[in-house]
Amino acid sequence: MNALLSIAFVLCWSSGFIGAKLGAGSAAAVTVLMWRFLPLAVILLVAAATLGRASWRGLAARDVVRQAAIGVLSQSGYLLTVYYAIQLGVSSGTTALIDGVQPLVAGALAGPLLGQYVSRRQWLGLCLGVAGVALVTTADAMAATGVAAWAYLVPFLGMLSLVAATFLESRSRTRVAPGVALTVHCATSAVLFTVFAVAAGAAAPPAEAGFWAAVVWLVVLSTFGGYGLYWLILRRSGVTKVNALMFLMAPVTAVWGAVMFGEAFGVQTGLGLAVGLAAVAVVQRDGRGDRRESDDDPRKAGGYARSTGGAPRKIGRSRKTGRSPLPDPHSLPVCPAPKPQDSGHRLSGGCS
Repeated sequence: MNALLSIAFVLCWSSGFIGAKLGAGSAAAVTVLMWRFLPLAVILLVAAATLGRASWRGLAARDVVRQAAIGVLSQSGYLLTVYYAIQLGVSSGTTALIDGVQPLVAGALAGPLLGQYVSRRQWLGLCLGVAGVALVTTADAMAATGVAAWAYLVPFLGMLSLVAATFLESRSRTRVAPGVALTVHCATSAVLFTVFAVAAGAAAPPAEAGFWAAVVWLVVLSTFGGYGLYWLILRRSGVTKVNALMFLMAPVTAVWGAVMFGEAFGVQTGLGLAVGLAAVAVVQRDGRGDRRESDDDPRKAGGYARSTGGAPRKIGRSRKTGRSPLPDPHSLPVCPAPKPQDSGHRLSGGCS
């Protein structure tokens, strides 16, 4: 069952890059994003007003503002750079590969910023994953024609935006239900992308059926499918294993893009895929000390947990990567830490 869930998650999350490519063929990035989030925000707001009102009780205005800020970074900023990079000609596979560095960056910063650590075996796996990313990205850059060199920096900005959102969320002391976070993130993105599209004169959707097919693809597969499975696997297996699966997004997207759009896929790309698979195997084997994130105290942000008396106490070295880097979004928005149940590219709400 876990294997099937992992496969479904990788495919749904990777579908976000493919959907972005589909949408780029018929409209500007802001147009696709506006119409992706407007209907989604309406659905979530209606659900919040009718079925999920209990989840909003007890939240202060500052908690909602923080979630909005997380949504701007993890969803709006991240997705805009992904879509813009693909619009500039960067292949969907390369964009996914660059974003695949996110777990390593978040892990490297978790020590100095949050006091959390990664085991040696996990670092080995993460470094192997980055090596696979480098191999495929280099191969794509050499095969691409007519793509400006600076265009490859755009996905890096999105990846850093997602990492920033992850750390912002990890420092929150308030538990936010996944549905609440997702609603705030999507509503914020809908407002921002609508403003951007109107300002650019690109709010009107094209009449092409392909455009709406791309929108449905992104909402159903990327947001609900990718985001929902992300949280399910996170609860079952922990954040480290989810991060390991993130390294599969790039090679899977590269293969998918080659089959669907004729994007370059040669020996070097295949080698990068093999290295990425090895990275996943290495990290998965280190699961002995990786308890399910749901077993952790909901607020271990910054390396602290609450004692029974409510006072913060320092936690010792942990073998876990800590908060999971926000997802992609493509899919998902950044979310609160997966706690006993909740957040963060953790269980909070999601972005994609």
